[in-house]
Amino acid sequence: MAIYEYKVVPAPARGEKTRGVKGAEGRFAFAIERLMNEMAAEGWEYQRAETLPSEERSGLTSSQTVWRNLLVFRRARAAAANGSEEAPELADRRIAAAPELVEPEDATAPAIEDPAPVNETPPSDVELPEEEDRPKRDSLRYDSDNGVEGTAPLDGPSSVLTDRAARLRQGSAAE
Repeated sequence: MAIYEYKVVPAPARGEKTRGVKGAEGRFAFAIERLMNEMAAEGWEYQRAETLPSEERSGLTSSQTVWRNLLVFRRARAAAANGSEEAPELADRRIAAAPELVEPEDATAPAIEDPAPVNETPPSDVELPEEEDRPKRDSLRYDSDNGVEGTAPLDGPSSVLTDRAARLRQGSAAE
């Protein structure tokens, strides 16, 4: 199974002048084309463009949401010389970022044989708590692999965006 590393870069905001390209639309297309060709020369494969919110300071005490246009690239991660699937410098970075999540290697520990599937439904004889007692969770069910890592089917805005919109409405109503 191929393991990928990703790189996200800001999309060009303006076009670039060059000989033979006229008009704002052509210049903008040229700027994106040049960026994509530079990334491809470094081995990065274009995946998609995203527009994501970024909360930034505005003045001394307030903040505002700015929408950023980003380009997502990926490339297959090179296998380490020791046969590991993960390059050592990436593993070191991951350990440095979250050392409490790294388990020490224990040769005497038994191997886990068959872990339960993630989306396993509970047996019918188990009594579930009432709806109001049940903790609220996002509905992130993965029915099939759509080829993109870490996404769920989009039936509407995610709960994070919905919660943020509600907070923004409350803040503007209070002013």
